[in-house]
Amino acid sequence: MKNNRIKTAVLVFGAILFFATSSFGQSQNKQERKSPPTFKELLEKMDADENGKLSKDEIKGPLKKDFDKVDTDEDGFISAEEFAEAPKPKRGPKRQ
Repeated sequence: MKNNRIKTAVLVFGAILFFATSSFGQSQNKQERKSPPTFKELLEKMDADENGKLSKDEIKGPLKKDFDKVDTDEDGFISAEEFAEAPKPKRGPKRQ
């Protein structure tokens, strides 16, 4: 009898802990949605030669895939002006 109570208590405690942490994680995530990085932030992270421009070898992620679209003057670098005029990535449907 005592053994069943202990098992039940541990099971209930585990379920409460699971639901409490999963709902907290979800609500936290919605509040901390990140905005796209600024050009200055990208330079700080990726501009290895510190020339104020981003070459195709320096960048990674979605920007690398669209490098040729963003590099409008075709000089092999993305400048602040080109980044500002770059087409914005399309977002998926909004989750609720």
